[in-house]
Amino acid sequence: MNNIRLRELLKLYLDNSASDLEQSEFWDYVNDPFYDAEFKDLVGQAFDQQIKGEALSESEQRNFLDSIYAKEKPVTGRFIKLWLRMTGIAAAIALMVLGIYFFNYKNDKHAQNDVFAAQDRNPGFFGATLTLANGKKIKLSDAANGEIAKEGGISVTKTADGQLIYEIKETIGNPNQINTLSTAKGETYILTLPDESKVWLNAASSLTYSTSLNDHGMRRVKLEGEAYFEIFKDKAHPFIVQTANQEVEVLGTHFNVNSYIDEPGIATTLLEGSVKVKAGSSLKIIKPGEQVINKSGIMEVRKVDLDDVVDWKNGDFYLNHIDFKTAMRKIARWYDMEIIYDENVPDNMESGGWISRDKPLSTVLKSIEASGLVNFQVEGQKIYVRK
Repeated sequence: MNNIRLRELLKLYLDNSASDLEQSEFWDYVNDPFYDAEFKDLVGQAFDQQIKGEALSESEQRNFLDSIYAKEKPVTGRFIKLWLRMTGIAAAIALMVLGIYFFNYKNDKHAQNDVFAAQDRNPGFFGATLTLANGKKIKLSDAANGEIAKEGGISVTKTADGQLIYEIKETIGNPNQINTLSTAKGETYILTLPDESKVWLNAASSLTYSTSLNDHGMRRVKLEGEAYFEIFKDKAHPFIVQTANQEVEVLGTHFNVNSYIDEPGIATTLLEGSVKVKAGSSLKIIKPGEQVINKSGIMEVRKVDLDDVVDWKNGDFYLNHIDFKTAMRKIARWYDMEIIYDENVPDNMESGGWISRDKPLSTVLKSIEASGLVNFQVEGQKIYVRK
């Protein structure tokens, strides 16, 4: 459970500053049956240690819940006084208890808006396809854990936590076999290369590389889609990420490259270290917190919110102050959906809020709808968006 996030959301409620999206996100946690056992185990501890018999009456609890759903401040100050006597997670647990106590109450409220349940889709998962040099394809979600291939003295091992690890065991035969790791929509995977560099591959992406990672003294990979890189430092062997219209050169650093063809440009974002971005005769060197946008060889450097860039790697949709249609493209790739916009949906809307990528599609869409920006209709693999 993300206790830190729950405390943040609870404080926003009590300060009367939670947005519609944040309110919806909080109740998604409360309503998730996955957390019920944990909440119930902590109920006694929370009340024994912090509340000391001053729990709200049943009518006051219902009054508080009604005020949240009506988006109003609670009419009684007694809950606020109780909050001031509690700290940290105990306060969060107390409100969780209210949620569990009125489980049927909440279910009735949410059922009125549960328009997506009949066609819901589960979130994506760790999965990918490995294509070996001989053309053999291995679907990693079906493969057993352990060594799954060996080429030119390079061992390829699949682990239980969604990772593929390359290790040089011996130098025999041709170590420069070309492999490709690819994800479909709704899949993600982590790759450890022979030099111990790590790559997180986002949905609908592919990475092509030699098994020894040695291309005439360079460490070179080819990317389609999006990936986050943590490169092992080796000054003698630069690491090159090649995309359709540019190359990123690093010696050892952390950065993200988004090269999806449906995005307006290739976005290279630096988290630490230094990178060179080359497109034709143009060259840009960026600092941590900066991003290069490459639009057909014309490159622009700008400051960015790093949470927005690497949210997918951290298992989240971070949607604060980003273009609404950009946010919907993220969602479409993760849930394998097609987005269809009504002509009245403007191009200049901004989204807001935060939600975990491990939630079902219905939860994500209802959270966005709560902002009042748009309405959704789901039919099969299509999401229709209306203003």
